[in-house]
Amino acid sequence: MVKKMWYEKLNYNPIDALNGSKNPYIEYYVHKDLLDIDVAEVDSLWGLEAPEKIVRKQEGNGSWKYPGVHNNLRSKENYNQLETFRQYSELVEKYEFNRNHPSIEKAAEYLFTFQSNEGDFRGIYGNQYSTTYTASIMELLIKSGYADDPRITKGFNWFLSNRQNDGGWAIPFRTLNMKYHDALKQPLTLKTDPTKPYSHLITGMVLRSFAAHYFYCKHPKAKHAGKLLLERFFKRDKYNDRQDKQYWGKVSYPFWFTDIVSSLDSLYFLGFKIEEPQIRKALDWLVEKQLSDGTFNLKLVRGRDKDLKYWITLAVCRIFKRYIE
Repeated sequence: MVKKMWYEKLNYNPIDALNGSKNPYIEYYVHKDLLDIDVAEVDSLWGLEAPEKIVRKQEGNGSWKYPGVHNNLRSKENYNQLETFRQYSELVEKYEFNRNHPSIEKAAEYLFTFQSNEGDFRGIYGNQYSTTYTASIMELLIKSGYADDPRITKGFNWFLSNRQNDGGWAIPFRTLNMKYHDALKQPLTLKTDPTKPYSHLITGMVLRSFAAHYFYCKHPKAKHAGKLLLERFFKRDKYNDRQDKQYWGKVSYPFWFTDIVSSLDSLYFLGFKIEEPQIRKALDWLVEKQLSDGTFNLKLVRGRDKDLKYWITLAVCRIFKRYIE
């Protein structure tokens, strides 16, 4: 029986489009991840202009300065935490920087200063639990070499102890029907109402941290939450944040919120296979979104990178290769 190649599932072979980007990193990943061609270690590309431009702007304490001042609700320092997360994600997800690079080690230690005694990373939502950014920061730390750090274990323990009763996750103050700005003004950290339903937006973001970890990706509670996420494909969320079902098709790279591409990526590493009806449905939906030039007609959000459509195409191709081959 002839093995079916991943790109045969698509209407058009996207390889020419990806190589046509002329982006040396995208071309590198095409060879390494899509064509299984031996390549040099990725650190051989760390000195190129795109990542070096980011590194040059890093502060001595490991942070990056937020390009603006918003002192009305959150301190400038916590906006710097947000900007550090954003720049860290660029270095890790696009350029595969890891803790062997001094900029990553400095940035990681800066971010760890925001970890509370409970285990979550706090500050971006003021004094409130930021289920979203805790997961996203942990995902990056894991991918950049901190999987075995006890502070990461502490973060996972926090997640496992702060689920909704149905097994998913939500932003605690949203379960209390509280508006964002009102929550930030609260002097105490608000606990979740565990009887309220999970949010697929939040659950999808949390699962990315589990999916990135060699041990926690196998955790039964992560598997259960993955099934909950599958149930919500192309449906509205239970809460107001990015509630409309159209947000499943609004994508970004590096991944930020929960969308169909980021979800398929995580679910694969949590052990889900193409035999799942919802996985097949999502892959078929992406096939329908492919354009004749090989890229995908998805709404691109969060980013000014001129190559964003190629990064998304690369992410989609990786997904097809994993599930099909």
